[in-house]
Amino acid sequence: MQDLCEYLRGNTYPGRGIVVGKGCVYYWIMGRSANSRNRVFELTEDGIRTKAFDESKLEDPSLIIYHPVRQVGSDLVVTNGDQTDTIRDLGFRAGCMTREYEPDGPNWTPRISCVIHEDGSFELSILKHDPNSATDRCLRQFFAYEGADEGVGYLLTTYQHDGSPLPSFAGEPLLVALGTPEEVWAALNADNKVSLYTNVAGQVRLFNKNLGD
Repeated sequence: MQDLCEYLRGNTYPGRGIVVGKGCVYYWIMGRSANSRNRVFELTEDGIRTKAFDESKLEDPSLIIYHPVRQVGSDLVVTNGDQTDTIRDLGFRAGCMTREYEPDGPNWTPRISCVIHEDGSFELSILKHDPNSATDRCLRQFFAYEGADEGVGYLLTTYQHDGSPLPSFAGEPLLVALGTPEEVWAALNADNKVSLYTNVAGQVRLFNKNLGD
């Protein structure tokens, strides 16, 4: 089993990431461009949203401003894009089947999503560019879990590591030993991390680099 914090310390750019464990979910964003780094997480009535830290410096908002977390009935939906709203409206699998990876070639950033049910079961999904396709076909992968053991979680990130172009995450979600919110925030690359959302036993915390965290 991989230690989550050790994994993050050794990976300068996993991109955006979701970790789901027993009574626990983490979601973070990272950025290499000034536009991506110009963000903070902000609480909303049903979850959180991304917001420009300095509105005067906001460039293209299409792929960076969205609601990563929404409470939908008794379910919690966490994603790395505006597919959060699609899942809210259509359901998890049906919503993911109408979407595909982000149109940001040559990286073709995957869309990663999860839904956590009241009974502790959860589902994860990644929508990514099919590397074995001669066209721009979308590969949609779904993973369903009946729950997680205490102290461990399942990690899904947009990228494997830094690169040009950025290599999409491959394989099943990684089984990881969890760290505390503070440990995870400290483990994320200092130059590239932007914000972190943590929800542990219903207690929500936000970490924002632009606000001094």
